[in-house]
Order: sequence, then structure tokens, then C-alpha cells
Amino acid sequence: MADKVFITCAVTGSSPVPDHPNFPKSCEHVAAEALAAAEAGASIIHIHVREDNGDQSTELDHYRRVVNAIRAKNTDVILNVTTGPGCTWKQSDEDPSVCGPGTLMFTAEKRLEHILDLKPDMCTLDICTMQLWGGVAINLDPMITKMGHMIQDAGVLPEIECFEAGDFVFADDLIAKGAIPANVPFSFVLGTKYGLPATTEAMIYSKNQIPRGAKWTGFGVSRHSFPMAAQAVLLGGNMRVGFEDTIYLRRGRKAADNSELVRWGVEIIDHLGRDVATPGETRQMLGLRE
Repeated sequence: MADKVFITCAVTGSSPVPDHPNFPKSCEHVAAEALAAAEAGASIIHIHVREDNGDQSTELDHYRRVVNAIRAKNTDVILNVTTGPGCTWKQSDEDPSVCGPGTLMFTAEKRLEHILDLKPDMCTLDICTMQLWGGVAINLDPMITKMGHMIQDAGVLPEIECFEAGDFVFADDLIAKGAIPANVPFSFVLGTKYGLPATTEAMIYSKNQIPRGAKWTGFGVSRHSFPMAAQAVLLGGNMRVGFEDTIYLRRGRKAADNSELVRWGVEIIDHLGRDVATPGETRQMLGLRE
């Protein structure tokens, strides 16, 4: 199992809807894409939800509908649900000391409402404070410490998403005080404008900052998706693909759906001499309950 790679598929995200006729928006479509991605070889499904028109949603009912629809047909795949919405601050043009339109700031309880209700296997935990999503993502220590304890108390495994170099120092401090578990897995988000660049050097740097033996996934956004996916495999990490990150297989060629992105990921892993982990093997790798 040491040489096996698990694949995460992030099926929809929360960014503006791209120009793609099959981009999943409704709860039913998101769940269908998740199930197809699992059938194609993804062990982990990363879940965001949207309104039917494609706008980002934070509604508990939407999370319930997606998770329950997946679980009704597949109880093996690992569900990794976002906690990202609720940390975006945008400055007012009239008064820079107050927030402006587009600000979305939640309490820890609101950001974790769906996690505490559904208790998925995993949830992402963004720990960056940086320019992101057209504003500033704010994830300060008191908030993240509280969220980390609440996630653990719910029996859910957090996955730390690192966007920039300082996030690794923050993660060390969180581990030291028990706010996140010692076996926490990491994701390196490469290629955002003001974050870690999508380069081999940045991924090696990121790998060298986390605790020895920690499981990690490296991925790039937009055109960097598959180059960084392959780089992660070469460096001993795991792979993430999906429409949250890109709708393209390569320049000028759109994927038909999320499952086609997963199948390309499976082929890359095979060509690089590694094997794809099953959901059960991935659970063992991450220390998740069967």
C-alpha cells in the first residue's frame, strides 16, 4: 500500500460557473457527478454546494441533499466536505474600516453547521489569511483553534489546506496545542495569484514543511491542474482533480465531466508506476474508521 496514491475529486467548488454545459450546480447533479467520479477511481469526494443557478450556497439542506444522495448509493467513498465559506472580507469603497458588498463572515458554529449535522468522514480547514477570491480570506487563530476542536469533537478528520508559506508555521502551532490532530493530512493549493506558485520548487518546499510521514495532496488550479497532479505523484504525494480546479484535460480540450478528469488521473498514476488506492485502502492510510 505504501506505493499507492489516492485520488480526491472536487466536483464543483464555489467559484463563478465556468463555460461548460455539464458543470454541476443542482444538488442532484453534484451528487451524480460525485458518484460517477467514485466509480472512475476517486477515493475521496470534496463537496461544495450551489444554488440551482450556480451561486455559492451555504444552506444546510443543500449539504444534506448532496451527502444523503451519495450515501444512498455508495457508502465506501470518503466524503470530504468544505468549511471554506464564511471567511471572506471585502473592503468598502466609502469607508475602508468597514466591510463592503460581497463580505461573508460566519461564526465557527455557522461555518461548521453542516459538519456537526452530517458528520462526514473529513472536512477541509482553510487556515490562510491572504488576498483571495477578490477580497481577503480571514482565518485567525482564535477562530481556527475553535473550529479545530469542534471538528475533532464531532469525530471528523480535518484536512489542512495550505495556500502560502506561513500556513505551515500556523499548522505547526495548531498541532502543538491540540487544535488539530497530529495525523492531520495536508493539501497544497498551488497557483492562486497571491499564494504558493504552481512550480516543482514550491511543492518540494511544501512537502518539506509538514510533519514527517504526514499524508499530503498537491494540486494546481486552472491550467496547472494536471502538471501539478503528476508532480505530486512523483514526489510521493496524492492527487486531486475535478471541476473545482479546472474543466480542461489539456489546453483547448474540455473534459466531458468530472469522471473523465478522474480517469486521466488514473492513467497518469499508472504511467508513473504507482497504483491507485481504493476507498478502503485510503481509509487505512488516513486512519479513518471503516
